Amino acid sequence: MPLSSILAVVGMRSEAALLPKGMPVIVSGGDPALLRDRLRRAPAGLTGVLSFGIAGGLDPTLTCGDLVVATKVRGPGGAYAADLAWSAELARLCGARLGMVAGAPAVVGEPARKRALRNATGALVVDLETEAAAAFAASRRLPFAALRAVADTAEEVLPRAAAVGLRPDGRPAAGRVALALLRQPRELPALLTVARRSRVALQALGGAREALRQACAA
Repeated sequence: MPLSSILAVVGMRSEAALLPKGMPVIVSGGDPALLRDRLRRAPAGLTGVLSFGIAGGLDPTLTCGDLVVATKVRGPGGAYAADLAWSAELARLCGARLGMVAGAPAVVGEPARKRALRNATGALVVDLETEAAAAFAASRRLPFAALRAVADTAEEVLPRAAAVGLRPDGRPAAGRVALALLRQPRELPALLTVARRSRVALQALGGAREALRQACAA
């Protein structure tokens, strides 16, 4: 599949910057409802859909920076299968783990909620974009794949300030984060940890760029 016809779906501009050159991209800004609306306006002529970015770990054996490629996606809207050949090649080239990815309508930040989601779905990781991307691919009858890097692990808490950290264009919302910290200043250490771990996950995604390009071209 040519990169120019594979639509990448990400949450943040920093994730989009790591994609191989030439891939069209839609940024959700961390808002699944907004993403679904933007996907409805996606161009014709696509040959595949890729969900790409960081994720929250659900499997306690996963550590920050580990890569996961979806075999299936399960969320509130339903369950979707990834393209097996594309996903297997992507996992092989990236050294990623294959498994279920969970979709969520909002950030899953508490370890108890992560455990509950893991028990309900069997998913390795959770994110806000993959379910919408998979549903869109199914509606267009397009092959679908997802490559995600673990940021927060299964036993780590995501502070509430992290959930308001993006603008609709996928860029950081520093003002909203600052306001959230004024209300909950004790969250600052956890937020700094989230920032460090997100950088590790983004580095892992950047390191997989050539493997992603090869898998898409296969």
